Amino acid sequence: MRRASPSPTPFFDGEGPVRTGCRRCGACLIGCPYGSKNTLDLNYLWLAERRGARIRPETRVETVAAMPEGGYEVHTADGEVLRAAEVVLAAGVLGTVELLFRSREQGLLPHVSPRLGHGVRTNSEAITAVLADDPDADLTRGPTISSEFYPDEATHVTQNRYVGGWHMRLQLGPLVDGEVPARRRRAALAELGRHPFRQLRLMTARNFIERLSVFTVMQNVENEIRLVMDRSPVTPWRRVLRSRTGGGAPAPSYLPQANEVARRFAESAGGRPLNLLLESVGGKSITAHVLGGAAMGADASDGVIDTDHQVFGHPGLYVVDGSSIPANVGVNPSLTITAMAERFAARYRARRTSSPDHASSIGAQ
Repeated sequence: MRRASPSPTPFFDGEGPVRTGCRRCGACLIGCPYGSKNTLDLNYLWLAERRGARIRPETRVETVAAMPEGGYEVHTADGEVLRAAEVVLAAGVLGTVELLFRSREQGLLPHVSPRLGHGVRTNSEAITAVLADDPDADLTRGPTISSEFYPDEATHVTQNRYVGGWHMRLQLGPLVDGEVPARRRRAALAELGRHPFRQLRLMTARNFIERLSVFTVMQNVENEIRLVMDRSPVTPWRRVLRSRTGGGAPAPSYLPQANEVARRFAESAGGRPLNLLLESVGGKSITAHVLGGAAMGADASDGVIDTDHQVFGHPGLYVVDGSSIPANVGVNPSLTITAMAERFAARYRARRTSSPDHASSIGAQ
């Protein structure tokens, strides 16, 4: 494996920690072990800390409460209460939406829009895979995402290495077509019943990760699910975040383009095309890029936040993450989320600079 020497960061005009170049180990998804990947602790949080921000890792926020005199109380899992005039939520879709739900249900943020949890996007995504026939094949060299293409105007495909994804052994099964979930389920179960030892060989395959290619197939078409707080099926005394069918077109659990990509790659490279069992048997829409749920809108009847990312009805409370995005983008949304966050930061700074009052703020991630 090629070893890179430490060098000054090429980003932010050279301000930042010393970095090392990519060693092409393929472990990007689970966290680069060499500091080559652009993670928050090496850019935005690193810069913020050196400008006076206090970073508190492994601190779980349970609720946010609006105070009668203005500002907010942030309650942590260990019983600590933090107070600030302004709070920024950036906990990702599942974290931010659950936190807003919990705070609203307890009457702590009573004005959060009833649109909370609506319009959740899966990026109209399906995930397929191919396991190479050659047990000695090693496809892990390189960054996680190494190639992309558009099979049609609405569909975008990326090929992924999945170093560290040992759990995929238990999630993959035979490739089965079918627009109707019930019929596809029966076909998948029939295939598993006819070839149980084939499935066992898949689950116990030697050098599984080295032989695996995973495809994320995304579309920019209109469909959605909904997130709600409901009783957990495992621990019914607890209320947890759960998914439901949304009000619009349902998010797909099957994309014919995704199966076709897996078949073509398997034929070309020599391997077995595979579906996620949660998609084929479970009929579930599986995504690596969940979006929305606290989306931007014109008012509280249309969205949860305004164009400045401020929560309707709660001045000084902001949402700055993927939950603000109101549509399927059809590509990996990381740069879209970054661009929207930088736009928020620029507008927020401009407002603070023009205002004589410089309020303190807290960011929850």
